[in-house]
Amino acid sequence: MPPGGLEVTGPPILLTHRAARRLFSEVLGTFLLVLAGAGAPVVGAVTHGSISRAAAVTAPGLTVMAVILFMGAVSGAHLNPAVTFAFSLRGDFPWRRVPGYLAAQLVGAALACLFLRAVFGTAGSLGATEPGHGIADWKAFLIELMLTVGLVSTILGTASKAQNVGPLSAVGVGGYIVLAGLWSSPISGASMNPARSFAPDLVLGRYTHLWLYVVGPVAGAVAAVAFAAILRGPGGDVGGVTAARGTLDG
Repeated sequence: MPPGGLEVTGPPILLTHRAARRLFSEVLGTFLLVLAGAGAPVVGAVTHGSISRAAAVTAPGLTVMAVILFMGAVSGAHLNPAVTFAFSLRGDFPWRRVPGYLAAQLVGAALACLFLRAVFGTAGSLGATEPGHGIADWKAFLIELMLTVGLVSTILGTASKAQNVGPLSAVGVGGYIVLAGLWSSPISGASMNPARSFAPDLVLGRYTHLWLYVVGPVAGAVAAVAFAAILRGPGGDVGGVTAARGTLDG
């Protein structure tokens, strides 16, 4: 065992101290993101509309900005299965770490919704994302797809060595989330994140619209990776790898 390491053996699992820190970072970061994203409509329902739509879409954007700044160096602060998938498809993140990251994100999101339910019950449908009134599923699906293209393009672009924006990437990503929510949340809820949409559905036990919040963001991530290849060539540069993996060794 390495000095100071925490090792859990028993094939095929090997969890080092650094790996545990990365996974905990994803759990905590996704918890905070979903707490803000789902919590805003919950609090709005409990307080009879005191949370405006502008405030509700700003909260998760600012949360992502803060999380990237305070612990992005630990895990890369993916907080979103579509982002993890995109980084791996781009060649910036090892596929072997993907299952752990996805599990951590889903756990963090679920814990946030369980916390909200424990405090407020099922008020505001726990912030569940669903198409707006009179909006067909296919329209919400296309909006989620295109929103995720923009989100993942922003993430991959600001992570690129060519851009070299450093901590300003947090401002770009958080700002994009706010912008997307301001114009599109009445249509689809502006989720762009399968974990964010999965957690309320899991706690409520209803999955009618979940498919579009999984397939849309994943398809958007694939398109964004293709656009990044056109704009900047193949991935795997130092900037992208550091942003995707954090700065922990091992």
